[in-house]
Amino acid sequence: MKTIVNTSSSSSSYRQSDVIIVGAGVAGSALAYALAKDGRRVHLIERDLTEPKRMVGELLQPGGYLKLLDLGLRDCVSGIDAQQVLGYVLYMDGRSLRAPYPQKNYSNNCSDALTGRTFHHGRFVQSLRIKAASLPNVKLEQGTVTSLIKEKGTIKGVRYKNKSGTEMVAHASLTIICDGCFSNLRRFLCNTKVDKVSHLVGWVAENYELPHANHGHIVISDPCAVLIYSISSTQIRCFVDVFGQNLPSISTGEMSHYLKSVVAPKIPPELYSMFMSSIDKGNLKALPCCSKRAMPHCTPGAFLIGDALNIRHPLTGGGMTIALSDVIILRDLLRPLHDLNDATAILEHLQSFYTLRKPMAATINTIADVVYRSFGAPPNESSMEIRRACYDFLSNAEDSFVTESFMALISGLSPCRSKMILLCFYIAIYMLLGRLLLPFPSPKHLLSGARLILGFVSIIPAVVDGMF
Repeated sequence: MKTIVNTSSSSSSYRQSDVIIVGAGVAGSALAYALAKDGRRVHLIERDLTEPKRMVGELLQPGGYLKLLDLGLRDCVSGIDAQQVLGYVLYMDGRSLRAPYPQKNYSNNCSDALTGRTFHHGRFVQSLRIKAASLPNVKLEQGTVTSLIKEKGTIKGVRYKNKSGTEMVAHASLTIICDGCFSNLRRFLCNTKVDKVSHLVGWVAENYELPHANHGHIVISDPCAVLIYSISSTQIRCFVDVFGQNLPSISTGEMSHYLKSVVAPKIPPELYSMFMSSIDKGNLKALPCCSKRAMPHCTPGAFLIGDALNIRHPLTGGGMTIALSDVIILRDLLRPLHDLNDATAILEHLQSFYTLRKPMAATINTIADVVYRSFGAPPNESSMEIRRACYDFLSNAEDSFVTESFMALISGLSPCRSKMILLCFYIAIYMLLGRLLLPFPSPKHLLSGARLILGFVSIIPAVVDGMF
């Protein structure tokens, strides 16, 4: 891959930017490219321009891939050994269920099938940065933003240290913060409450073949959910979601022992050998999984998007889809505005952003929360009952309507909150009737139904929260 050229040396001949973007990750780089293509002068500031070494952000759902095409960034998944993803295979209690992405009834104006992509996150980000930096009106600079410049309640720019450590100041009509889930600037623009949900422990297995090519493999078990997928033609990512604040130590070998003795016995036979043999070779790493609602403070001259604004559990892989959707909405809102100097008027105009992002963001956020509460959270009698009921329902459905609807939601192809809520209640009613009344009521069926009700009660807050 080409190296990224730091364009800050041309700053002497570069006029004041229209827009400053803090963070050249997926959202920041894509937004810089989109705004520059519309003629804006963009100053893109990134703390570290070397290739990121990050475990998450490796799955781009089909809905996110279509957003990438909309932005003209299709070639950013070329040349990085990205792999097509056709859907998932779910394993539970010795059974397997294939859940493909839907191919019918969804608009697709490109020659690609409606598929996702997996890749090395760092390679994808570098490709996006190179694409953005290729435009003459994008100034890409390595630097650490330390604070926002605020005058009379309006953000006028940023203070930052450049690569050599020199204190710098940059001004622009609009400053957009998209420095990711660990943002140190969100405190200026939104509620900073971030909930730590669990940890992902991940590693890479080399030179193995998965039993179902071009599919994500999800193992639903007690006590951990396991996610396995290809990130290149020769490498497979293994993730184990571990609940709790106190993880077994990786450095002392406790985590390796935990994975082998507690998690591995629940792994299906076709994945067991790869799982076991790769643990000691894969360089285990742990990453906290966080959740954060979008609760911005309206501040003239500044805006917040992507994971800096809103975080969900990464189990369903929806973060990049939401980020690219945010980019397109913001691009489209800014397009008719020729003058960005009236910060108050711009802020009022951009208020619709939060309404327009709701269908995609709320749907994926809620699905992520519901899926985690159902399949990833620490098991108890109620959650195990709902896991078995959901899996049985998906397995035994006479037609593919439910599976297709669920996959359309999780993939970002059908970001509709009402459809999501109707589907949840449809599944709940179907399972409750099946557990309580069919083939006939019995004490065992009533107990099973009661556990299902308790399980659904724990999930209702996630569904309701996604409505607002």
